[in-house]
Amino acid sequence: MKNNNNSSSKQINNNKKKTLIVMIPAYNEESTIAKVIKDIPRNINNHQVRILVINDGSTDNTVKTSKDAGADYIISNTTNQGLGINFRKGINESLRLGADIIVNIDGDGQFNPKDIEKLIDPILNNEADMVTATRFLKPEMTKDIPPIKVWGNKRFTNLINRITGKNFTDTQCGFRAYSREAALHLNLFGQFTYTQEVFLDLVNKGMTIKEVPVEVTYNTERKSFISGNLRRYGLKSLGIITKATRDSQPLTFFGMPALFIFTLGFIGGFISFLYWLIEHVTTPVRTLFSVSVFFMIFGLALAILALMADMNRTLKMNQERIIYMLKKQHLKEDILASGE
Repeated sequence: MKNNNNSSSKQINNNKKKTLIVMIPAYNEESTIAKVIKDIPRNINNHQVRILVINDGSTDNTVKTSKDAGADYIISNTTNQGLGINFRKGINESLRLGADIIVNIDGDGQFNPKDIEKLIDPILNNEADMVTATRFLKPEMTKDIPPIKVWGNKRFTNLINRITGKNFTDTQCGFRAYSREAALHLNLFGQFTYTQEVFLDLVNKGMTIKEVPVEVTYNTERKSFISGNLRRYGLKSLGIITKATRDSQPLTFFGMPALFIFTLGFIGGFISFLYWLIEHVTTPVRTLFSVSVFFMIFGLALAILALMADMNRTLKMNQERIIYMLKKQHLKEDILASGE
């Protein structure tokens, strides 16, 4: 799904009837989820839309409310497991149901379901593999987001941009659309959240990501179950980003610190050696020399680790290709067996 497709093939893809699965991860959303479900268009440009709710151990009437509002499918956890796990469950279930495009939207009513059409258009036109809503490309479209959350979002977005070499404006937004190919390529591990890890994973696999500005209605009285505790959210998200970067860019992750540490040791050792050449004594710089040797040895060890981690990355890439092919074949067999 690349941008070099000609206009006629784009038109053919647009005209072919597709199945859209709109998945809604939900935890105690009985007060808002019904309106979200009812506002989701059931047919977009002649493409069928189905709704999947992933109930993460809600203790209120989220399940009943979702059924009454018209959700087509509901999967439930007996306990609260975390947004990252539920996102993976939703993606896998959507693929099993034969989704050509998967849209993820929150159940709290912040986003307008009518904007789903904006998100899927670039995928239908072969312009992107994933499309994410952005709350900050056009700031006038964002309402009442607390300044501390805007600041935190920008810090995380800047970090993701540095790692990926891209120029995104919002990497925390959960309102997104994925092509079937992008969903099949996803291989995530974070339990707490998934938003930043998706960018790192798909960019690393050469997928095209596009941002679309949407209007957001932010309820200042409602506390987010994910980002309500900003310190906890920040620490857990940093942990996920760190692990994802370690696995996708091991030479940079280990190699840059290795080069820095070795260089410090080399400079200290060179200064110690010059002092010995000039003064013919080592007493004042003996400690500096010892520390410098340690730094150089440690830097070399990190460099060796970087090379080994890069070898493991190559193996991981091959394993992910195999997983992708197995997923594709398994889902094809499931769809044929179900008669769809």
